[in-house]
Amino acid sequence: MKNIKVLIIDDSKVMQDMLANILSTDPQITVVGRASDPYMARDLIKQTNPDILTLDIMMPNMDGITFLKNLMRLHPLPVVMISSLTQKNSSYSLEALALGAVDYILKPSFKDISSSKYIAEFITTIKNSAKASVSSQPFQQKSSYSPEFDATQLKPDLLKENIIAIGASIGGVEAIEIVLAQLPKIFPPIVITQHIKKEFNLAFSNRINKLCHLTVKQAAHNELIVPGSVYMAPCDVHLTIEKSPQGNKIILNNDPPMTGHKPSIDALFCSVAKTAGANAIAILLTGMGTDGAIGLKKIHETGGMTIAQDEESSVVWGMPGAAVKLNAADYILPLDQIALKIFQILDEKALLTIS
Repeated sequence: MKNIKVLIIDDSKVMQDMLANILSTDPQITVVGRASDPYMARDLIKQTNPDILTLDIMMPNMDGITFLKNLMRLHPLPVVMISSLTQKNSSYSLEALALGAVDYILKPSFKDISSSKYIAEFITTIKNSAKASVSSQPFQQKSSYSPEFDATQLKPDLLKENIIAIGASIGGVEAIEIVLAQLPKIFPPIVITQHIKKEFNLAFSNRINKLCHLTVKQAAHNELIVPGSVYMAPCDVHLTIEKSPQGNKIILNNDPPMTGHKPSIDALFCSVAKTAGANAIAILLTGMGTDGAIGLKKIHETGGMTIAQDEESSVVWGMPGAAVKLNAADYILPLDQIALKIFQILDEKALLTIS
């Protein structure tokens, strides 16, 4: 890997020093500048041409969210948000991810400076995020398609039998928002595994719930899945689906990590393949690594329909790219066309009519 040039943006000199000291532990990373406010950062970006920025949310003169909006519009770069653990900052961090930031990490304490675990996580986040592809229009796609529905054409039995499964990782907050925001409140149940830090998991599901027509919640063990609802995987457990006499239900299990993750997209997709078969629609969105590729292949082999996000619209084309290499995807689509394809698949199944 080439040397990664990092620009630190934080109003605290102490925090700048802490972040720089952590980054200096890796020989492949160079801190090329430090800025105490967005206006200083703007000038340093021109001078140093960094590969990636670390960005504080709360800063003088211009807050981090406003700066990020301007940056993504005028000079898009990979950005990692540095946030303290508060409910307000969690919401701001998720908004930043929806606006195009690649990832986020909690601000280090003095104790974290000597923590090998924290340092390794920080360095890995910077290196992975530096590989991301960012565009100048990440937050302009949400209203790209607004279909009208004829509710009289819905068939309740088929509506319950079909399951839509979605997996995502880096870039997934924005991607999931874009897909779900285009779906109506009457829809087959949706189950989602998103790789996300536990500190932001609940805030993420709450945010999505406010932004879309569907009811979005964290999944609960033994809960029956019903149309019109979206079930998000909690952290540190696998979300899987099983059949029961009452209908399809959620099983949260504590098995070891799968494909290096817990929750794992492969764990979800493999269970959906077994439970729903041809009644499954699976979507593998942007993300680092290969999680979900094998599971998408299983759904494809059992007769379900499978979609992989295309490389151009992905922040990182690791997971969907791995699925494409396995010939696991029936469709390879830009992010803003995925919701339409789900409608078309359901239309072909005579579940609903798009007018």
